[in-house]
Amino acid sequence: MAAQNNAPLPDGLDIAGYRIVKKIASGGFSIVYLALDEDGNAVAIKEYLPSSLVLRQAGELAPLISSENLPVYRIGLKCFFEEGRALARISHANVVSVLNFFRANDTVYMVMAYESGRSLQDHILRRRDKGEKPLVSERFIRKLFSQVMNGLREVHTNKLLHLDLKPANIYLRLDGTPILLDFGAARQTLRTDLPKLYPMYTPGFAAPELYIKNGNLGPWTDIYSIGASIFACMVGSPPQPSDQRAVSDKMESHYQKLNGVYSAELIQMVRWCLELNHLSRPQSVFSLQKALMSHVPVRKEVGFAAKLSMLWQRIPFVSRARRLADNSTIVDDNMV
Repeated sequence: MAAQNNAPLPDGLDIAGYRIVKKIASGGFSIVYLALDEDGNAVAIKEYLPSSLVLRQAGELAPLISSENLPVYRIGLKCFFEEGRALARISHANVVSVLNFFRANDTVYMVMAYESGRSLQDHILRRRDKGEKPLVSERFIRKLFSQVMNGLREVHTNKLLHLDLKPANIYLRLDGTPILLDFGAARQTLRTDLPKLYPMYTPGFAAPELYIKNGNLGPWTDIYSIGASIFACMVGSPPQPSDQRAVSDKMESHYQKLNGVYSAELIQMVRWCLELNHLSRPQSVFSLQKALMSHVPVRKEVGFAAKLSMLWQRIPFVSRARRLADNSTIVDDNMV
């Protein structure tokens, strides 16, 4: 089935104790709604609805699923549910709060805390359109990504990977503090079981191993995306996609243009994160965070990195076991 736009649930619909207010986002994998719970509190509800597998017409509640797509749809359904359950165990200020999840209309819904604000991507584009120089200050980058890494460390501690980390999935509250959104780990199962679907990564922010079926995924995969997101803050666009870099790497010229705008230490840290060889990158968020906060040049310890990589491969975690779920602030101008 070719991908198509599925109709959202109607405004005002009551479902499992929640009332849909309006659709606030949609993508190839899900639809997100603003809703109210029984006490009138605002929540965000994400509906599992992969547009390449199902079709829902306006006025309908349950999607139409062909017999050909049903097996893969059910795998995704199960893993979306299980990832929601895993995320619900995480309570951290920099990770989206999953409050509930339920089944209805032949699909699964994830209920999350609703936050007012906008994505880091929107913030970057707003400053780019205004011609701000530098695009984002080094102080802002160091402060923001220290908090992003706090959240990512908690995610990795719970044996989960994000796998779709990018400025669009880093949400800034009204006070400027970040939240990690839209984990892509569950979508990896769809990519593995049915490669013909659609790319489950975002070019420019995706590590090389995400382009490979059954690639060697680990904390280093999210760390590549951290580096790419910091680069986007500096330049206003993502780095050259890693699959293209493997053929003809043009990143050096971009790094050179950043000299004098950002510190040599910060530029070197981004280089470290964006190494194509995963063993040459930081192997843990903790080591990267130390480099970010220390303001001293980073060093590569490939031998030690290889040992950490081997150790991680022996640890089971939800996203590797399943390879499978899916992908918006007013910031204090004193921070930028």
